[in-house]
Amino acid sequence: MLGKPIYRLFLYCDIINVMNKESVKNIINNIAVRIHEAGGEAYFVGGYVRDAVMGRDNTDIDIEVHKIDPEELYSILGDFGTPVAFGRSFGIYSIKGTGIDIAMPRIERATGSGHRDFEISVDPMLGTYNAAKRRDFTINSLMQNVLTGEVTDHFGGLDDIERRVIRHVDEDSFVEDSLRVLRAAQFASRFEFEVDDETVELCRSIDLSTLSRERVEEELKKALIKGVKPSIFFETLKEMDQLDYWFPELKELIDLPQDPVFHPEGDVWVHTMEVLDRGAEVRDRTSSPYAFMLLCLTHDLGKIITTDYIKGRYHAYEHETKGIPIIERFLHRITNEKNVIKYVLNMAALHMRPNILAYQKSSLKATNRMFDEAVSPEDLIYFAQADKPVVSGDEPFDGDCNFLRERLEEFERIMVQPYVTGADLIKEGLEPGEYFTDALSYSHKLRLAGVDKQTTLKQTLAYIRKKISTDNRKKKQEGQDDR
Repeated sequence: MLGKPIYRLFLYCDIINVMNKESVKNIINNIAVRIHEAGGEAYFVGGYVRDAVMGRDNTDIDIEVHKIDPEELYSILGDFGTPVAFGRSFGIYSIKGTGIDIAMPRIERATGSGHRDFEISVDPMLGTYNAAKRRDFTINSLMQNVLTGEVTDHFGGLDDIERRVIRHVDEDSFVEDSLRVLRAAQFASRFEFEVDDETVELCRSIDLSTLSRERVEEELKKALIKGVKPSIFFETLKEMDQLDYWFPELKELIDLPQDPVFHPEGDVWVHTMEVLDRGAEVRDRTSSPYAFMLLCLTHDLGKIITTDYIKGRYHAYEHETKGIPIIERFLHRITNEKNVIKYVLNMAALHMRPNILAYQKSSLKATNRMFDEAVSPEDLIYFAQADKPVVSGDEPFDGDCNFLRERLEEFERIMVQPYVTGADLIKEGLEPGEYFTDALSYSHKLRLAGVDKQTTLKQTLAYIRKKISTDNRKKKQEGQDDR
């Protein structure tokens, strides 16, 4: 099959018809007609064709134009809007406001180990075989003629989609871009495909240290928020021996033991992978899917330094707080999104409390304090579902977290009620200063306990007056002692 173009007409799915906007569809058709009249051919390429074959929506439209000069293509595009050239030497164009990416066939030669170390030259006469050969995986090497609908498959991409396999196109060019290791893993997690054994072996030989944080995060983010099973991303990297540089903390979870009473599933790695996949089922309901999935990924990193064998059982006391520096180091390696980092650190420190409080049927005051500390109280409940303990293989004690949801409703009801403010304290004669912050803190505790505003104000003033009186007596006594 290799080297032979296979042409198939998609009767069940005309790629053009999945366009969201009729105007863009017309532009693409009309451009393709003009290109054909000029002696060229326009093809849909890459992920757009792959996803259409798989019945998936994809609004990122990539078109590759063969057999006409770049200047002629630029002129044609100008008849349909404002053409934009992303470096004429790269042969990449767009029409402003359409979201259409149009490229010329190009040859890329690695000149170094970095992701920018490539010499690029445009070759309109390169041909579909050589153009497809530079793609990373066979499933991304498919090309569909815009006008005829015929699909050119030089490297068996259609069969690999049917077999659910991620397989590299060309061994020599594949190793020139180390990002392809991560792309293989994220495609596997998004589509629940397996990576071909030869591709896995090839990936083992590639150095990931030259990748930028931004490129790594881009692939990680796709796996976490698009992956059907995000665990496959990390299981694949594990199989490739590629956790060391970017995800060393995760590697330390492998074979890290847990108490089999509460974790019959296995070690901390296995548990983390299960939490990831359960988290993926609810991530779209959370306030920040990416941050939520990073929480699922990192929540138990503290067990690396706290796991101990005590009186015949494994324990990881205070791992939720002692692990914060490890989680922070991990996050700063892969992202500079401050809100994401703040979310994960906050929620990781709280992650043990929801299920413990639910199990103990704790007081309203205790659950209110927890929700008050959380960046996103509702997300904390979703995490509790993903992290739900299983005792000796039984069903979770509170799988749907009904107790926590009822308490969250009560917390939200309380938090919209009138409460004591700084202005209220000033009105009662308490001046901003030494005792002001203490008074606000005390009133907030009463608020979380469900005490109404007037009672809270009364009790707060009494508390502060008593505290002032006590402090004054101590100062007076100290003054007498000094004499």
